[in-house]
Amino acid sequence: MPDNWMLPRIFPIGGFLFDFLFVLIAIPIEAYVLHYRLKFDKKTSIFYAISINLFSSVIGWFIFFVSEPLLPIQLKSELINYIFFNNFKSANTQTLIILTACIFFFTTFLMKFFILRVLLFSLNASFTKKEEDPQTSQRLQRRRFTTLNFQSTNLVTTVLIANSLSYTAITIILLFRSK
Repeated sequence: MPDNWMLPRIFPIGGFLFDFLFVLIAIPIEAYVLHYRLKFDKKTSIFYAISINLFSSVIGWFIFFVSEPLLPIQLKSELINYIFFNNFKSANTQTLIILTACIFFFTTFLMKFFILRVLLFSLNASFTKKEEDPQTSQRLQRRRFTTLNFQSTNLVTTVLIANSLSYTAITIILLFRSK
């Protein structure tokens, strides 16, 4: 880390407000997908959507504030210019933004998936109860393993669909903002 590392003195309030708007848009979309695909009740799906979006947003802002001082001066200038004035100085920046947006999408997807897995694992009611199972047959154990693999695959696809739909809605809003 460089020696001159410190927290920024000016916080991007506009960025925070837009992130808040994006979270407010993403929560109902992702809650609907969780309700529809994973068959959660509405209250549970809203809780999980709020949790994964807020946790991923906080982690994202933390990563931003840690990595921003490490950026080269030209990228810092472009970033500040975009946040405060909504335009770019260089034409090459748009390519970098598209690449960064793809990285953000997959990073957010992975964060949301792991956060949802942790929430489901930690809040599972059957996890806290110790079930006394007599010797289970091999067939029953295979069936449980197959069901767990299917549920894991279903969870990945559901989070991917929810993240894709919320990012699509956010991209549409950003396109309207730029015009």
